Amino acid sequence: MDPLETEARAEVGALAVPGATLHYEVRGTGPLLLLLCGGNSDAAVFDRLAALLATDHRVVTVDPRGNSRSRLDGPPVDQRIEVHADDAYRLLERVSPGGGPVRVFGSCSGGLTALELARRHPERIAALVVHEPPAFGLLPDAAERLAFIDGVYETFRREGVGAAMAAFSALFGGRAAPELPEAHDNTAFFLAHMLRPSTHFLPDVAALAPLADRIAVAGGRDSRTQAVHRPVEVLAGRLGVRLLEFPGGHVGYAKWPGEFAGLLRGVLAGLPYG
Repeated sequence: MDPLETEARAEVGALAVPGATLHYEVRGTGPLLLLLCGGNSDAAVFDRLAALLATDHRVVTVDPRGNSRSRLDGPPVDQRIEVHADDAYRLLERVSPGGGPVRVFGSCSGGLTALELARRHPERIAALVVHEPPAFGLLPDAAERLAFIDGVYETFRREGVGAAMAAFSALFGGRAAPELPEAHDNTAFFLAHMLRPSTHFLPDVAALAPLADRIAVAGGRDSRTQAVHRPVEVLAGRLGVRLLEFPGGHVGYAKWPGEFAGLLRGVLAGLPYG
C-alpha cells in the first residue's frame, strides 16, 4: 500500500473534553499506536511518519488542546501536562473503548504527556517510547535551566515572538527552530501558555520505575550536544534503561520519517508487551 494513499485516507474526528475539543486523525489497521507531539506542533507534524507506520498499525495523531484545530472552550490559559495526559486517555477511550494496552510514542512535551499517561494508566501501556522530553527539573542544574526558560518567557512578553524564539534557540545549539508541517502557527500560544508549564513539569520517575521494562527512552543523533538532549540522558539513567539513538535531531521524525519509522517500529515491537 502506498503510504501517501494511507495518508490521504486519514479518518478525522473531534472529541469533546473538559475545556476543549480535540482534533484527531486515525490511519491504517493493526495494533493501535498513539503519537503525541509537543511544543507548538500539531498532528500534521506526524503526517509522513504516521503514513509509513499505518501500513501495519492503527495510528492515532492529535492536535494538543489549544494548538491548531483543538480549540479551547474559553480564553487561552496556561496548559498542564496532567490535563494533556487526561486528554490522551480520553482519546484512547474514544478510539479503543475498553480496550487493552496500546503502543505510544511521545516527543518533546508529548513525551512528558506520555509519561504522565503511563503513570496514571499503566494498564493502557503496552510499549512506550519517549523522545527528548524537556524535563529540565531532572538535571543537576535544574534551577539554572528553568531560569533560562523563564527568561525566554519574559523576552516574549517584552519583545514578542521573534526575539523569544531567537533566545530559545540556545537549547538547540543556537540554531533556529526548523520549519515543520503544521495546520496553523501556534508559536505565540506555545510561548505564552505551554513553554513554562511543560518544562517545569517533573515526571514521577519513582512511580514509573515499575513500568521501566515497557519504556524506551530515545534522543536524536544530531541533538546529542544540545541542551534539549540532556534531560533524556538523566531519565534513561534514572529508569535504568539504555538511551536509544534515533535519526535526526529533536524533530527527526519530520525530517527523516522513513528511517525513523523503521527504527520506531522495531523498538516498539521489541519491548516485552509490545
